[in-house]
Amino acid sequence: MKQLKFLLKTIFASLTLLLVSCTEETYTFGDIIAPSNIQITAEIVGADANNPFGDGTGVVNFNASASNAITYKYVFNGVESIAPAGTKTFNFSTTGTHKYTVTVVAIGTAGASSSSSVEVEVLAIYAPPADLLTMLTSDSSRTWRVKAEASGHFGVGPADSLTPIWWGADPNQKAGLGGYDDRMVFNVDGTFTYITNGDIYGKVDPLAADFGGDQGLTANSDGEFVNYPAVDFTDGWALSAPGGQETLTFSDKGYHGFYVGGDHSYVILSRSANEMSLRTVGADGLGWFAILVAVN
Repeated sequence: MKQLKFLLKTIFASLTLLLVSCTEETYTFGDIIAPSNIQITAEIVGADANNPFGDGTGVVNFNASASNAITYKYVFNGVESIAPAGTKTFNFSTTGTHKYTVTVVAIGTAGASSSSSVEVEVLAIYAPPADLLTMLTSDSSRTWRVKAEASGHFGVGPADSLTPIWWGADPNQKAGLGGYDDRMVFNVDGTFTYITNGDIYGKVDPLAADFGGDQGLTANSDGEFVNYPAVDFTDGWALSAPGGQETLTFSDKGYHGFYVGGDHSYVILSRSANEMSLRTVGADGLGWFAILVAVN
């Protein structure tokens, strides 16, 4: 009988421990307060007393801030783009002086949001060379890929460097990581399609911020996500030449095969009929390079 009582006490104690261990924990956000006091500044590049609408490049740098905001989203012409730091550069390419309305959505705890809009009047006088448009789009539609077989097809260096002086990829060095099978389709009407073939490749922080978290992946030793799950997406593109430098700018998330975030403006460092070398400044402030080659 004593053994039976001891056994029952042991079972009861185990059940009590199990019930305590399974007690559901409750987490709260605290007060959910929508962001307020949204402030938006717009710097029209080259604007001064004599040129109030800018230098003709059509480039405008925006900065947004708000109380109780965690992140920001810019909306222009129906295209949304996340800007965690509140900064965004737009390249307005319609020739002439035109007014544009840009909306900023400030996002706070639990997704609470507020928005505000600003209107800018900008001059764009740049007309891309015919051979550049033909190279990029074949005057209709053209598909590009990373030139994986070339040395330096990916690389990194200072933001103002003309070459990837810190590191350049060897031929096919990044095979199987999600970048080489991607395709970039430029259409002459200014639209763009990025074909992922199921996954993409890039730096951890901008991928997580712009494409939807870590997707259950673990970063590699270089702070990259490889084979990051992603579906095809569409975007817009425009050409400009600030300071005389041909530049390709995407409206949202378009990129050159290795995702680094940033303002999605890509300086065309060199080009031929079927190939171009690009540099962008990533979210980390570094210069990230790629070589693209035409597929068709």
